[in-house]
Amino acid sequence: MAEDIQDAVPGETPVPDPIAEPVRLEPDTRNKIYLATWSSRFWAWLIDVILVILFLNIVRGILEPFWPIPLYVDIFHSDPFEIGFQTIFFFLYWTVLEGFRGQSIGKMVMNLKVVSRTGSKINYQLAALESLGKAFFPVLVLDCVIGWLGMPETKLRVFNRISHTIVVKTDYKEPDGVFYVKEKE
Repeated sequence: MAEDIQDAVPGETPVPDPIAEPVRLEPDTRNKIYLATWSSRFWAWLIDVILVILFLNIVRGILEPFWPIPLYVDIFHSDPFEIGFQTIFFFLYWTVLEGFRGQSIGKMVMNLKVVSRTGSKINYQLAALESLGKAFFPVLVLDCVIGWLGMPETKLRVFNRISHTIVVKTDYKEPDGVFYVKEKE
């Protein structure tokens, strides 16, 4: 086409080449989903672990006269039933909160959310499958290491891949028609 314009007679309007296809610049209509970083996912997980341990230790203090449960962090003096009970509590915590809203308390604090690969809300079954990898600590270590080494740049754990879920960064936006005025401190 550039050759056609160069060969054109001065004063005449160049005629475009009828064989050349026109280039169309269309806006990108795909939704953009921002995957959460490993560090923000770690901090959300740690917030959840601390909150659940605090809760379980409060319950332990209340039940201690009737049922002597060791502190959660004292796993060397726990029996398998107690460790299993506490691990199942973690599993249920993540399954219920992430299945209901896509966010645990830690994810709310870090502005993260678990969604399907298309960005839609997940159900309780997917939340349960995704939570298996992080509720059982030995599995979590393998889950993350395999995700980091075996699937680099995807920001997925193995159980994210199995459950077809992703963890995304969410925005805290003002509602439509509302503008927040932020004073300087």
